[in-house]
Amino acid sequence: MHKPCAVIPVYNHEHALPVVVTALHQAGLPCVLVDDASSPACAAVMDQLATQANTYLVRLPVNQGKGGAVMAGLREAQRQGFSHALQVDADGQHDLADIATFLATSRAHPQALVCGYPQYDASVPKGRLYARYLTHVWVWINSLSLSIRDAMCGFRVYPLPATVALIESTALGKRMDFDPEILVRLAWRNQPMQWLPTKVHYPLDGLSHFRLLHDNALISKMHAKLFFGMLLRAPLIIWRRWRG
Repeated sequence: MHKPCAVIPVYNHEHALPVVVTALHQAGLPCVLVDDASSPACAAVMDQLATQANTYLVRLPVNQGKGGAVMAGLREAQRQGFSHALQVDADGQHDLADIATFLATSRAHPQALVCGYPQYDASVPKGRLYARYLTHVWVWINSLSLSIRDAMCGFRVYPLPATVALIESTALGKRMDFDPEILVRLAWRNQPMQWLPTKVHYPLDGLSHFRLLHDNALISKMHAKLFFGMLLRAPLIIWRRWRG
């Protein structure tokens, strides 16, 4: 069964969000909106969107961060009976023209995690670009693999059974450290992955929640934790890959 939906973590993107939801509905995707303790103005927009068909709203009473919101959305997507979830940012940075390609790849490889690797334009913040290069190196080390082409792009189709099983068994980072950490931990479990290029533009409403110093420090701490976890798991990881 291949029954996909979209999961959208939302924190104060009331201007861009309706455009994103409309595009997803036009692509035939039901939407799970996760209100990560947004402002009253943004919450009101989500209330209105949730009156539309095939739109589900999850409210978090306290701000969890992007990762916490995504995990809440993935759990809700599985509870609603969906098999796969396309993670989409609410600010309009992802190229939604790629939805059909990502879903077709997911349909052809239903066990795989389908990941985008970004093709940036001039709008990308330089601080985030440099941090991304450093993250690439650490992800390759911590996953014992060069196969992960990008660990920060959130435009992904998750197979829900494998993903929610990981979420329920492991304490994952709840903020900007979520995107790279879940990839490394799924790679440790020998999760199949498919990679597709996708254009990224920052952002449609001029609002970014990436905090350069704080989030880079958080990501560095996550890489250190994964490094020691990798050392403990290295024999098992290598054996699984050797076995195929």
